[in-house]
Amino acid sequence: MPFDAHGNLIPGKRPALRTVPAAIARPPYVGLATPPAYTGDNTYTTEEVERIRAAGRIASRALDAVGEAVRPGVTTAELDRVAHDVVVAAGAYPSTLGYRGFPASSCTSVNEVICHGIPDDTVLREGDLVNVDVTAYLDGFHGDTNRSFRVGEVTEEVDLLIERTHEAMMRGIRAAKPGRAVNVIGRVIETYAKRFGYGVVRDFTGHGVGSSFHTGLIIPHYDSAPTYGDIIVPGMVFTVEPMLTLGTHEWDQWSDGWTVTTRDKSLTAQFEHTVLVREDGFELLTVSE
Repeated sequence: MPFDAHGNLIPGKRPALRTVPAAIARPPYVGLATPPAYTGDNTYTTEEVERIRAAGRIASRALDAVGEAVRPGVTTAELDRVAHDVVVAAGAYPSTLGYRGFPASSCTSVNEVICHGIPDDTVLREGDLVNVDVTAYLDGFHGDTNRSFRVGEVTEEVDLLIERTHEAMMRGIRAAKPGRAVNVIGRVIETYAKRFGYGVVRDFTGHGVGSSFHTGLIIPHYDSAPTYGDIIVPGMVFTVEPMLTLGTHEWDQWSDGWTVTTRDKSLTAQFEHTVLVREDGFELLTVSE
Protein backbone atom coordinates (compact mmCIF):
# COMPACT_ATOMS: atom_id res chain seq x y z
CA MET A 1 0.00 0.00 0.00
CA PRO A 2 1.50 3.39 -0.99
CA PHE A 3 1.97 4.88 2.50
CA ASP A 4 5.18 4.64 4.48
CA ALA A 5 5.59 3.66 8.14
CA HIS A 6 4.77 7.23 9.18
CA GLY A 7 1.56 7.28 7.18
CA ASN A 8 2.96 9.56 4.49
CA LEU A 9 2.22 8.97 0.83
CA ILE A 10 4.75 7.20 -1.37
CA PRO A 11 4.52 6.49 -5.11
CA GLY A 12 2.26 3.65 -6.16
CA LYS A 13 1.68 1.64 -9.31
CA ARG A 14 0.03 3.59 -12.10
CA PRO A 15 -2.59 2.11 -14.42
CA ALA A 16 -2.10 2.00 -18.18
CA LEU A 17 -2.64 5.29 -20.00
CA ARG A 18 -6.31 5.86 -20.63
CA THR A 19 -7.51 6.19 -24.19
CA VAL A 20 -9.74 8.80 -25.78
CA PRO A 21 -11.85 8.02 -28.86
CA ALA A 22 -10.27 9.29 -32.05
CA ALA A 23 -13.37 11.34 -32.87
CA ILE A 24 -12.77 13.61 -29.85
CA ALA A 25 -10.66 16.66 -30.69
CA ARG A 26 -7.31 16.89 -28.90
CA PRO A 27 -5.80 20.11 -27.55
CA PRO A 28 -2.90 21.27 -29.74
CA TYR A 29 -0.28 20.43 -27.11
CA VAL A 30 -0.97 16.68 -27.07
CA GLY A 31 2.17 14.93 -28.29
CA LEU A 32 4.33 18.02 -27.79
CA ALA A 33 6.88 18.59 -25.01
CA THR A 34 5.80 22.23 -24.67
CA PRO A 35 2.40 23.77 -25.43
CA PRO A 36 2.16 26.39 -28.20
CA ALA A 37 2.54 29.95 -26.92
CA TYR A 38 -0.61 31.90 -26.11
CA THR A 39 -0.79 35.39 -27.59
CA GLY A 40 -4.21 36.62 -26.46
CA ASP A 41 -5.15 39.11 -23.74
CA ASN A 42 -7.13 36.80 -21.39
CA THR A 43 -10.47 38.32 -22.40
CA TYR A 44 -13.11 36.48 -24.39
CA THR A 45 -16.19 37.23 -26.46
CA THR A 46 -19.66 36.18 -25.35
CA GLU A 47 -19.56 33.24 -27.76
CA GLU A 48 -16.14 32.14 -26.51
CA VAL A 49 -17.31 32.36 -22.90
CA GLU A 50 -20.20 30.05 -23.78
CA ARG A 51 -17.69 27.50 -25.00
CA ILE A 52 -15.58 27.80 -21.84
CA ARG A 53 -18.77 27.40 -19.80
CA ALA A 54 -19.71 24.25 -21.72
CA ALA A 55 -16.29 22.73 -21.05
CA GLY A 56 -16.43 23.84 -17.42
CA ARG A 57 -19.83 22.22 -16.93
CA ILE A 58 -18.41 18.87 -18.07
CA ALA A 59 -15.46 19.17 -15.68
CA SER A 60 -17.79 20.04 -12.81
CA ARG A 61 -20.04 17.07 -13.55
CA ALA A 62 -16.98 14.83 -13.57
CA LEU A 63 -16.17 16.07 -10.06
CA ASP A 64 -19.76 15.42 -9.01
CA ALA A 65 -19.27 11.78 -10.05
CA VAL A 66 -15.88 11.61 -8.34
CA GLY A 67 -17.41 12.93 -5.12
CA GLU A 68 -19.97 10.13 -5.19
CA ALA A 69 -17.16 7.59 -5.62
CA VAL A 70 -14.89 8.87 -2.82
CA ARG A 71 -14.90 6.47 0.13
CA PRO A 72 -12.42 4.46 2.19
CA GLY A 73 -11.02 1.60 0.11
CA VAL A 74 -11.21 3.29 -3.30
CA THR A 75 -8.00 3.95 -5.21
CA THR A 76 -7.00 7.24 -6.75
CA ALA A 77 -6.75 5.41 -10.09
CA GLU A 78 -10.42 4.51 -9.79
CA LEU A 79 -11.31 8.16 -9.16
CA ASP A 80 -9.34 9.05 -12.27
CA ARG A 81 -11.30 6.47 -14.25
CA VAL A 82 -14.58 7.97 -13.05
CA ALA A 83 -13.52 11.47 -14.09
CA HIS A 84 -12.15 10.26 -17.42
CA ASP A 85 -15.33 8.40 -18.30
CA VAL A 86 -17.59 11.39 -17.60
CA VAL A 87 -15.44 13.78 -19.63
CA VAL A 88 -15.09 11.44 -22.60
CA ALA A 89 -18.78 10.45 -22.56
CA ALA A 90 -19.60 14.15 -22.98
CA GLY A 91 -17.46 14.31 -26.10
CA ALA A 92 -14.67 16.27 -24.40
CA TYR A 93 -10.96 15.60 -23.89
CA PRO A 94 -9.43 15.44 -20.36
CA SER A 95 -6.98 18.32 -20.62
CA THR A 96 -4.32 16.97 -18.26
CA LEU A 97 -3.83 13.78 -20.30
CA GLY A 98 -0.63 14.43 -22.24
CA TYR A 99 -0.19 18.01 -21.03
CA ARG A 100 3.62 18.36 -20.81
CA GLY A 101 3.62 14.57 -20.57
CA PHE A 102 1.25 14.24 -17.60
CA PRO A 103 0.07 10.61 -17.62
CA ALA A 104 -3.52 10.82 -16.35
CA SER A 105 -6.92 12.39 -16.93
CA SER A 106 -7.00 14.14 -13.55
CA CYS A 107 -4.73 15.08 -10.67
CA THR A 108 -5.41 13.27 -7.39
CA SER A 109 -3.63 14.87 -4.43
CA VAL A 110 -3.92 13.05 -1.09
CA ASN A 111 -3.27 14.53 2.37
CA GLU A 112 0.15 16.26 2.23
CA VAL A 113 0.17 16.41 -1.58
CA ILE A 114 -0.36 20.05 -2.53
CA CYS A 115 -1.06 19.49 -6.21
CA HIS A 116 -0.33 17.43 -9.35
CA GLY A 117 -0.63 14.03 -7.70
CA ILE A 118 -0.65 11.20 -10.25
CA PRO A 119 -3.47 8.65 -9.86
CA ASP A 120 -2.23 5.17 -8.93
CA ASP A 121 -3.08 2.22 -6.70
CA THR A 122 -3.09 4.31 -3.51
CA VAL A 123 -6.03 3.11 -1.40
CA LEU A 124 -7.81 5.92 0.41
CA ARG A 125 -8.25 5.48 4.16
CA GLU A 126 -10.87 6.68 6.61
CA GLY A 127 -9.99 10.23 7.61
CA ASP A 128 -7.91 11.08 4.53
CA LEU A 129 -8.61 14.04 2.30
CA VAL A 130 -8.16 14.00 -1.46
CA ASN A 131 -8.19 16.82 -3.97
CA VAL A 132 -9.22 15.95 -7.50
CA ASP A 133 -8.48 18.39 -10.33
CA VAL A 134 -10.30 17.96 -13.65
CA THR A 135 -10.12 20.08 -16.79
CA ALA A 136 -12.24 19.40 -19.87
CA TYR A 137 -11.40 20.53 -23.42
CA LEU A 138 -14.38 21.00 -25.72
CA ASP A 139 -14.81 22.89 -28.97
CA GLY A 140 -11.41 24.57 -28.62
CA PHE A 141 -11.73 25.73 -25.00
CA HIS A 142 -10.83 24.48 -21.51
CA GLY A 143 -12.79 24.57 -18.25
CA ASP A 144 -10.65 23.92 -15.15
CA THR A 145 -11.86 23.08 -11.63
CA ASN A 146 -10.95 21.10 -8.53
CA ARG A 147 -12.41 20.16 -5.16
CA SER A 148 -11.15 18.63 -1.93
CA PHE A 149 -13.15 15.67 -0.61
CA ARG A 150 -13.39 14.11 2.82
CA VAL A 151 -12.78 10.35 2.88
CA GLY A 152 -15.29 8.97 5.38
CA GLU A 153 -15.23 10.70 8.75
CA VAL A 154 -12.43 13.23 9.18
CA THR A 155 -11.13 15.12 12.19
CA GLU A 156 -12.47 18.55 13.03
CA GLU A 157 -9.08 20.01 12.02
CA VAL A 158 -9.36 18.50 8.54
CA ASP A 159 -13.01 19.43 8.24
CA LEU A 160 -12.28 23.06 9.04
CA LEU A 161 -9.28 23.18 6.68
CA ILE A 162 -11.48 22.03 3.81
CA GLU A 163 -14.32 24.39 4.69
CA ARG A 164 -12.03 27.38 5.11
CA THR A 165 -10.08 26.68 1.92
CA HIS A 166 -13.33 26.83 -0.03
CA GLU A 167 -14.23 30.07 1.73
CA ALA A 168 -10.78 31.50 0.94
CA MET A 169 -11.32 30.75 -2.74
CA MET A 170 -14.72 32.45 -2.75
CA ARG A 171 -13.38 35.52 -0.93
CA GLY A 172 -10.62 35.78 -3.52
CA ILE A 173 -13.13 35.47 -6.35
CA ARG A 174 -15.40 38.12 -4.88
CA ALA A 175 -12.42 40.51 -4.71
CA ALA A 176 -11.80 40.20 -8.47
CA LYS A 177 -13.37 43.42 -9.69
CA PRO A 178 -12.61 45.46 -12.82
CA GLY A 179 -9.89 48.04 -12.27
CA ARG A 180 -8.14 46.15 -9.51
CA ALA A 181 -4.82 44.34 -9.88
CA VAL A 182 -5.01 40.54 -9.81
CA ASN A 183 -2.79 40.52 -6.72
CA VAL A 184 -5.75 41.76 -4.65
CA ILE A 185 -7.07 38.20 -4.94
CA GLY A 186 -4.03 36.83 -3.13
CA ARG A 187 -4.09 39.59 -0.53
CA VAL A 188 -7.66 38.72 0.41
CA ILE A 189 -6.95 34.97 0.49
CA GLU A 190 -3.82 35.28 2.64
CA THR A 191 -5.45 37.72 5.06
CA TYR A 192 -8.26 35.25 5.65
CA ALA A 193 -5.97 32.19 5.90
CA LYS A 194 -3.70 33.88 8.44
CA ARG A 195 -6.62 34.19 10.86
CA PHE A 196 -6.31 30.43 11.36
CA GLY A 197 -2.53 30.12 11.14
CA TYR A 198 -2.66 28.31 7.81
CA GLY A 199 0.20 28.25 5.34
CA VAL A 200 -0.59 29.70 1.92
CA VAL A 201 1.23 28.04 -0.97
CA ARG A 202 2.97 30.66 -3.13
CA ASP A 203 4.67 28.90 -6.00
CA PHE A 204 1.61 27.25 -7.51
CA THR A 205 -0.97 29.74 -8.65
CA GLY A 206 -4.16 30.43 -10.51
CA HIS A 207 -3.82 31.16 -14.20
CA GLY A 208 -5.47 32.45 -17.31
CA VAL A 209 -7.48 29.75 -19.07
CA GLY A 210 -9.65 29.47 -22.14
CA SER A 211 -8.37 28.61 -25.58
CA SER A 212 -5.11 27.70 -23.81
CA PHE A 213 -4.91 25.52 -20.70
CA HIS A 214 -2.46 28.03 -19.14
CA THR A 215 -2.16 31.42 -20.86
CA GLY A 216 0.73 32.84 -18.84
CA LEU A 217 -1.40 35.11 -16.66
CA ILE A 218 -0.59 34.41 -12.99
CA ILE A 219 -3.17 34.75 -10.22
CA PRO A 220 -1.34 34.72 -6.85
CA HIS A 221 -2.96 33.35 -3.71
CA TYR A 222 -0.75 35.35 -1.31
CA ASP A 223 -0.07 39.07 -0.95
CA SER A 224 2.43 39.45 -3.78
CA ALA A 225 2.12 43.21 -4.33
CA PRO A 226 3.56 44.95 -6.23
CA THR A 227 4.29 41.91 -8.41
CA TYR A 228 1.54 40.29 -10.48
CA GLY A 229 -0.10 43.63 -11.08
CA ASP A 230 -2.15 42.81 -14.20
CA ILE A 231 -5.33 44.88 -14.15
CA ILE A 232 -8.63 43.03 -14.08
CA VAL A 233 -11.02 43.98 -16.88
CA PRO A 234 -14.52 42.80 -17.84
CA GLY A 235 -14.46 39.68 -20.00
CA MET A 236 -11.30 38.31 -18.39
CA VAL A 237 -11.26 34.59 -17.55
CA PHE A 238 -8.89 32.91 -15.10
CA THR A 239 -8.77 30.35 -12.29
CA VAL A 240 -8.66 31.02 -8.57
CA GLU A 241 -7.34 27.92 -6.76
CA PRO A 242 -5.78 28.53 -3.33
CA MET A 243 -3.81 25.79 -1.60
CA LEU A 244 -3.85 26.13 2.20
CA THR A 245 -1.85 23.99 4.62
CA LEU A 246 -1.84 23.16 8.32
CA GLY A 247 1.87 24.00 8.37
CA THR A 248 4.45 25.44 6.03
CA HIS A 249 3.96 26.82 2.53
CA GLU A 250 7.30 25.31 1.54
CA TRP A 251 7.26 22.26 -0.67
CA ASP A 252 9.18 19.35 -2.14
CA GLN A 253 8.66 17.57 -5.45
CA TRP A 254 8.88 13.86 -6.13
CA SER A 255 11.21 12.46 -8.74
CA ASP A 256 8.22 11.97 -11.06
CA GLY A 257 8.49 15.69 -11.83
CA TRP A 258 4.87 16.34 -10.85
CA THR A 259 3.83 15.39 -7.32
CA VAL A 260 4.28 18.34 -4.93
CA THR A 261 4.09 17.81 -1.16
CA THR A 262 4.34 20.07 1.86
CA ARG A 263 7.92 19.99 3.14
CA ASP A 264 6.75 19.31 6.70
CA LYS A 265 4.16 16.74 5.52
CA SER A 266 1.33 18.84 6.91
CA LEU A 267 -2.11 18.36 5.40
CA THR A 268 -3.26 20.64 2.61
CA ALA A 269 -6.52 21.39 0.82
CA GLN A 270 -7.44 23.20 -2.40
CA PHE A 271 -10.47 24.37 -4.37
CA GLU A 272 -10.64 25.87 -7.85
CA HIS A 273 -13.10 27.54 -10.19
CA THR A 274 -12.74 29.05 -13.63
CA VAL A 275 -14.07 32.59 -13.23
CA LEU A 276 -15.46 35.18 -15.67
CA VAL A 277 -15.16 38.81 -14.56
CA ARG A 278 -18.18 40.96 -15.44
CA GLU A 279 -18.73 44.72 -15.17
CA ASP A 280 -20.93 44.15 -12.12
CA GLY A 281 -19.42 41.06 -10.56
CA PHE A 282 -18.31 37.58 -11.52
CA GLU A 283 -19.61 34.29 -12.87
CA LEU A 284 -18.36 30.80 -12.07
CA LEU A 285 -17.90 28.92 -15.33
CA THR A 286 -17.23 25.54 -13.71
CA VAL A 287 -20.61 24.61 -12.26
CA SER A 288 -22.73 21.61 -13.11
CA GLU A 289 -25.91 23.41 -14.17
